[in-house]
Amino acid sequence: MSDAPFPCLFPLAVIGSNEDGFHLAVIAVIRKHVPDMDEDRFHTRTSQQGSYLSIRVTFWAEDREQVDNLYRELGSLPQVKMIL
Repeated sequence: MSDAPFPCLFPLAVIGSNEDGFHLAVIAVIRKHVPDMDEDRFHTRTSQQGSYLSIRVTFWAEDREQVDNLYRELGSLPQVKMIL
């Protein structure tokens, strides 16, 4: 995780199993912690063999607590393999 001064633009990538519900679950968690997030800010990419999905977004992080809570909740999703 970055030691950037807050508030700041914060890039986030969530990688997980490419299965039903993963994309929507990740977006729901991010929107819970960053309520003003627009749908067009999310970028997805499927792995070459189609097994994994990467969801990337850059958002305005207000403080470390917001980012820590976001990482914690995303990490609790069973499909999540990695958060960068």
